[in-house]
Formats: sequence, C-alpha cells, structure tokens
Amino acid sequence: MSNLSKLLKESWTLVEEYQDKVAGYFYARIFLSHPQLRDLFPVQMDVQRARLLGAIVTAVQSLDDPERFDEYLRSLGRDHRKFHVNPEHYDVVRVALLEALRTFAGEQWSIEYDQAWRDAYDVIARKMIAGADADTNPPYWHAEVLTHERRGADIAVFTCRPMQPLEYRAGQYVSIECRYQPRLWRVYSMANAPRKDGTMEFHVRALGAGWVSSALVRRLKVGDMIRLAAPMGSLTLERKSTRDIVCVAGGTGLAPIKALVEELTRYNRTRWVHLFFGAKHRDDLYDLADLNRLAARYPWLSVVSAVSEDPGYGGEQGNISDVVARYGPWKEHDFFVSGSPAMVKATLRRLAELQIPSIRIKYDAFGDM
Repeated sequence: MSNLSKLLKESWTLVEEYQDKVAGYFYARIFLSHPQLRDLFPVQMDVQRARLLGAIVTAVQSLDDPERFDEYLRSLGRDHRKFHVNPEHYDVVRVALLEALRTFAGEQWSIEYDQAWRDAYDVIARKMIAGADADTNPPYWHAEVLTHERRGADIAVFTCRPMQPLEYRAGQYVSIECRYQPRLWRVYSMANAPRKDGTMEFHVRALGAGWVSSALVRRLKVGDMIRLAAPMGSLTLERKSTRDIVCVAGGTGLAPIKALVEELTRYNRTRWVHLFFGAKHRDDLYDLADLNRLAARYPWLSVVSAVSEDPGYGGEQGNISDVVARYGPWKEHDFFVSGSPAMVKATLRRLAELQIPSIRIKYDAFGDM
C-alpha cells in the first residue's frame, strides 16, 4: 500500500461513523457559498446526499495506482457533462470536501491528511476534466419512448430511440433521467446490441425507495421523452477470444447479458454460450420465454433458469451462483456476471472457489434505484 493510500484510509476512519453528518455539512458548504449550484442537484436530496460524497471517497481511496483508473475517471468526467459541470465546480467541491472532513475529524486531523486528500482529489479532477474536454458528443441525448410493457407488478421492459445517434457497445450502461423525477439520474444497462434503427431496450425493476425505478416502471408511457447520458462500463465481448462463455444473470441484471447474446447472434459460429438466469420467484424470470426462443434458434446457446424461494418451480433450485457451480467444468471459459451487488459478490466468491482466473471474469455491479 502506498503512503498516499495509507494516509487516505487512516484519515477516513476518523470520520467514517459520521458519514451522514459529513455529507450534510458538505452540501451545506457548497450551497451556501454557491447557491446557484443547487439547481444542478435533484429536489429530493435524501438519496443524493450519500451518493456524491460516497463516489468521491471511493474514487479517492482507490488511487493507490492512479494510472490504473485513468479510463474510468475520464469516462466519469464525460458522464458528468450531463450535470453541466464546469472545471471551476471541481474547486468548489474540493473546498467543501476538505472543510467537512476537517470539521468532523477534529483535533486528530493533520496537515499530512489534508495534503493527501488534496493531492488525490486533484488527480481525480484533472482526469475527469480531461475526459469531459475530449468528448465531442452532446452532454446527453433526448430519446422518445416507443414501447412500454409491464412484466409483473414491479418489472417493466421499454424501448426508446435517441433523437441523435448514440454509439455504445453491447454490455454497457447509461444514466437515465425522466420528467417524473427531474435531475435524478440512475444507471441502467441496454438490453440489446446496437441496432441500425437506433432503438434501445431497458429492463427495470421498481424497488421500494427507488424514485427513478418506480417512475420508469409505473409512470413512464409511450411518447414520453427521457434523457440518456454517455455510455459507460466494460462488460463487453472480446472478439479475439475463442473461449466458450458462461453468462450469469440475476433479475434485471439480465439486460446486459441479453445484449451480449444479441451481439453474438450476428457473428458467433464457434463459441458455446451457457446462460444462467436466476431470481427469487418464477414470476421474476420475466424474460425466460424470449431466452428459450433464442436458445431454440441458436444451437450454441443453452439457458438454465433457477429460483431460490419458489419450491414448486420445475427448474433449478437455489442461488444462481450455487447452480452454476453444479454444472461445468468451467476452467477454460470466459465469464460475464450481472445482477445486484449481493448477487455479483456471491458469484465472484463461488467462482474463486472454483479457481476461475479473475482475469477471465467481467462484471458491473450497481444497485437498482
């Protein structure tokens, strides 16, 4: 561990138990010194409060080797153009962040800690600003909702078409904002590979406190306009690989996996693809019929479904990570994993037990919101 990383982690322990208060102070400082910035943030700040500060802290503490995070931070800078962020805003945030940390760390805060956070934050800001400056795309795309289909009480599948071309790779995700929750952006994966007609499909589950997810499932309708931010994520296929593939999807984490399968239908002739789709109940296997149609059409694709809390279901029983382990062997396969953070973590743990090299496992984990 580098000295910078050691100082960052040490100093964070001084304020970790006061995270909510640190976040409240952080935003108060920003809005008091620059009231005009309040309009960049959503009306409902309860979810947002932990989000920005958490993202900064995670990024800062990950800077043991700044160069490793170069592309991620550049893409984050491109993504933040949707908030109309300017280079001078980074200075405002840095001042507020350091003040909040100093205030709650108290007498144990040192000059060394201050300098470590300043140095790490400056690296992040530089790379994000460079990423934003190099981007020639619009800050976000307007897209019209073309279809909207409810698949059960809390899941919807909808398609949209951006007004301008939006280039992305199968397996990536974008942030989405809708008029029902202005200035609240949440990430969702495209459920299809890029198409000539530009249409994009999304799978969304409404969760209890999910402001955006509930709006996209229960209120969004055909004809509505939504906004999409720059594509991100690395859950993408390597054309050069000849290894067979295992895809592990939990719930609406199926979306990017389905996009990868759609891409493979266009050129795959040699790679077997084993797709494992898991959920708690059979009703949550909302796209199984379509997956089975794809498997019937493409001999290289096999689909295994499983439920963990539905004893009467005729397919596999148990957590999807355990189901994957019952099949195999998988030593020579490429893995793609997508679902809730808990599901991804459990699957990665099981794959480690099966001695699958981590370099052959790709995943993006983010919660439904």
